[in-house]
Amino acid sequence: MLDLEQGVACVVEGRAGLARLNRPKALNALTPAMIERLDTFLNACAANPHIYGMVLEAEGKAFCAGGDIRAIRDMAASAPEEANRFYAAEYRYNWSLACFPKPHVALIDGPVMGGGVGVSLYGSHRVAGENIRFAMPETGIGFVPDIGGSWFMPRLPGKTGLYLALTGAVLNRADAYALGLVTHCIPRGGFPAIRAAMIEGETIATVLGALHEPAGESALDALREPIDRLFAAPSLEELFRGLEREDGRWRDFARATLATLSARSPLALHLTFELHRRAVTFSSLKDALLLEYRVATRLIRHADFAEGVRAAVIDKDRSSKWAHASIGEVAAPLVESFFAPLSTGDVSLDRSA
Repeated sequence: MLDLEQGVACVVEGRAGLARLNRPKALNALTPAMIERLDTFLNACAANPHIYGMVLEAEGKAFCAGGDIRAIRDMAASAPEEANRFYAAEYRYNWSLACFPKPHVALIDGPVMGGGVGVSLYGSHRVAGENIRFAMPETGIGFVPDIGGSWFMPRLPGKTGLYLALTGAVLNRADAYALGLVTHCIPRGGFPAIRAAMIEGETIATVLGALHEPAGESALDALREPIDRLFAAPSLEELFRGLEREDGRWRDFARATLATLSARSPLALHLTFELHRRAVTFSSLKDALLLEYRVATRLIRHADFAEGVRAAVIDKDRSSKWAHASIGEVAAPLVESFFAPLSTGDVSLDRSA
């Protein structure tokens, strides 16, 4: 029987668990209730020996625009512990998906950002439709690329992960495939055949391999030389200075990148840079999520997050007034304070928590 509750439609059909994000007017932005439904359904699919695997898709033109940041902003202001619980549940789901022992096929078309990446990336198969737009744009709202962003982004080729994390640049299907963020490129019109194959319990790797089409040329690949060189800077300040000094062939790229970064939250840029610096010590996604929880639950209480959400989704003037005028005004002790152990202890990623 179809379950339409909590913004996610869940049903078991044949040998597949089918989940569909069902808030199209909100670009399928994730709420606490949606995370709870997905978690319950994922665990049920894992425990049911009859189920071959799970499919995740979305209603409407967007796959998932991320977490419902307006709701999170309101929670952070009026019920901060509830906001903490949302991040704990979201990160727990990210980890559960990474541990899911069966095929998990995400059928992604349209925008997929932030939390939408977290409910799809860690599954076994990520299928990109022709209109996919992938981004982690959090620094533009005074936040950091979380949901394991400090795990998977530093492990992308060269310095592309840091570039994407700091700038929030949007990737098309060719870019996402070239970076390994999606596993197959199949037009949206082929999604019903994939769903049908999962329902029948067919070997999904074979099915997807037969339907896959060439991704095309990646525009991001053409920028690898300046990205890998400029974003290898040992500090955020040096990165900015390198962009300012760049001349010749890549001058326009450097100036455009500098303009993008200069519009982002200086604090969020420092925190993102530091998360990526620390990523070399992570042994798994779990390590990244534990540290990101410390940063995220502190940052949603900071003025930059409230201001970023105001400018992006409330007033929509795209004119944020950040707490710091430039990256040079952000003191190192402030950055360090976001990484300190929480008085309540680190989040538990066990499902029983």
